[in-house]
Amino acid sequence: MKITVIGAGNVGATTACKLVEKDLANEVVLLDIVEGIPQGKALDLWESAPIEGFDTRCIGTNSYEETANSDIVVVTAGLPRKPGMSRDDLLEMNTEIVKNVSENIRNTSPEAIVIVVSNPLDVMTYVALKVTGFTAQRVFGMAGILDTARFRSFIALELGVSVRDISALVLGGHGDSMVPLPRFTTVSGVPLAAFMDQATIDRLIQRTRDGGAEIVKYLKTGSAYYAPAAAVVEMVESVVKDKNRVLPCSCFLQGEYGLEDVYVGVPARLGSQGVVEVIELELTAEEKEALHKSAEGVKNNIAKLKL
Repeated sequence: MKITVIGAGNVGATTACKLVEKDLANEVVLLDIVEGIPQGKALDLWESAPIEGFDTRCIGTNSYEETANSDIVVVTAGLPRKPGMSRDDLLEMNTEIVKNVSENIRNTSPEAIVIVVSNPLDVMTYVALKVTGFTAQRVFGMAGILDTARFRSFIALELGVSVRDISALVLGGHGDSMVPLPRFTTVSGVPLAAFMDQATIDRLIQRTRDGGAEIVKYLKTGSAYYAPAAAVVEMVESVVKDKNRVLPCSCFLQGEYGLEDVYVGVPARLGSQGVVEVIELELTAEEKEALHKSAEGVKNNIAKLKL
């Protein structure tokens, strides 16, 4: 198993760290356009191997040649948000970056599964699909796991309970119009509404939607990376180990939920071939309307692309 992480910034380097510590591959390649950065970080990671006890080799490079024949490619390359910016503000700049990355993936790892983390995530995943020419089964995005984790973490803080006992679901585009679903959210199997009133639920939903911006506001010069890295590694693990876990991911919809030709966050079963199945839930009219509104925002940005 060979996994490449493209982009050696905070998200990419943290992703590589989690991948090697979990021993999910024989080799993890960290690629970046800045000379020395991926090489230095990869060497630093490898020197931690005797302490952490993993045998995954970590290689840093500026050349796609060393990524050749990767089984999985995680795309984190792109500019991060700054305070006051939305994910959509990154559209034009990151489209060019992801186009270039996708062309290189197509040429060097034509059989790879591609997981996109770059923002605006759903649109960048669409760019990767169109430029690589891969099947939609092999190109999907990390979003729902992160959004769901944020929702779960905020609920845990509110109730003073373990995050492990909270199960939640967030659908829609990875942005301000994401759709947290309280109806599918439980604490040890007990519906969330049994623990808090609607006003509190609404407040936590809004904090979930603003979760990324809240961190950007604190950091000022960057965006979140620990939770995004943890989320994408959870996806990678399900693929590598063929676990067939049902995880919320940005998937290409072709009729599911009444949506066509758009990437949006939905629950999906992930296995060794990528997206094995998109899980279609029975939504209320209100939930479906919110999902379609979120997808429309993604479609509007897709329409701006110059591919």
